[in-house]
Amino acid sequence: MRIALLLLLIASPAQAGSFKDEQMKIARVRGAQKNVDQKLRDRFKERGLSYPPAAIFLRVFKRDKALEVWVRKDGAYALYESYPICASSGDLGPKYEQGDGQVPEGLYTIDHFNPTSNYHLSLRVAYPNAADVARTAARAKAAGEKAPQMGGDIYIHGSCVTIGCMPLTDPLAEEVYWLALLAKDQGQKQIPIHIFPTKLTDAGLSDLGTRRAPEATMALWKQLQPFYAAFEATHKLPAFRIDKSGAYVLRN
Repeated sequence: MRIALLLLLIASPAQAGSFKDEQMKIARVRGAQKNVDQKLRDRFKERGLSYPPAAIFLRVFKRDKALEVWVRKDGAYALYESYPICASSGDLGPKYEQGDGQVPEGLYTIDHFNPTSNYHLSLRVAYPNAADVARTAARAKAAGEKAPQMGGDIYIHGSCVTIGCMPLTDPLAEEVYWLALLAKDQGQKQIPIHIFPTKLTDAGLSDLGTRRAPEATMALWKQLQPFYAAFEATHKLPAFRIDKSGAYVLRN
């Protein structure tokens, strides 16, 4: 019996470690844990939030240079913190092509954790999505041009430098990265991130209208406003789809 059991253990492949286990193999992640875990634990307790977070939601306002972290609580989300984005490039409006220096605008998810980034720790935004591809193709077609390379590698990261990303100082990047890591380890399959030009209140949208932005840009801002408004009203993530034209459509 003992021999059979030993043979079974030898033949069985080693179980892969959890996402957190794999991340913790990297010294930089272990350093982030040491620097921020207890601090975050204490803050969550003070604010009546469960730690580690079961799920988080990220929201960016480009003009305000702010990255909000929301935490799942009682079936909705509660604001944990608004972090200052410490450098910026480009202008208000979406990203269309590689090298334009723009930060994308739209509804995305985080699709990659990079614990060995050149910019300390980084979380990649899943850009471009179907809306970006359709919008860029339509813009190129209207100009009688070939659709450009759209670029990618849009990150939230440390080091406080940027060309089209959303940088934080290293200590704040560690907090955001660690919270995202914990949420993923708790089972959150997709971490949503909404990137807006500014807070899309009626007044905010009206102010954007004075910028004489291209028609397609203004159309995008109007598409995004219902998602901003829906979340503000309920603190629940609104469901959406992207239609054939690349427009964001709110699902009821």
